[in-house]
Amino acid sequence: MSNPPSKVDALLAEAQQRRESSYREKALKMYPWICGRCGREFSGKRLSELTVHHRDHNHDNNPEDGSNWELLCLYCHDNEHQRQVDAHYQGNDAGAGQGAKVKHKALAGLAELLQKKS
Repeated sequence: MSNPPSKVDALLAEAQQRRESSYREKALKMYPWICGRCGREFSGKRLSELTVHHRDHNHDNNPEDGSNWELLCLYCHDNEHQRQVDAHYQGNDAGAGQGAKVKHKALAGLAELLQKKS
């Protein structure tokens, strides 16, 4: 049987949850609800599957302009972190401390499409 969490653990978990919900809410207001990697769109109940990824992998780096964030679905977010783990264990520092270098622009042309709809 495991011990119940200590008061310190509970306070830390609550603080982390508040911090995450704060920058997540900001990111969801700033960016379209589309995964930046696979391009899937999210809304309604499925919006919870869209996560905020820190490009530099530093969860304390949350600039107000959102420049360190990108919205990724659960699957792409997990894949991004797994790539970092794999690179670390393979002795390859490629991408350590940085987001993966994406060559395509997932939202390229979005402004043009939105203008056509108006």
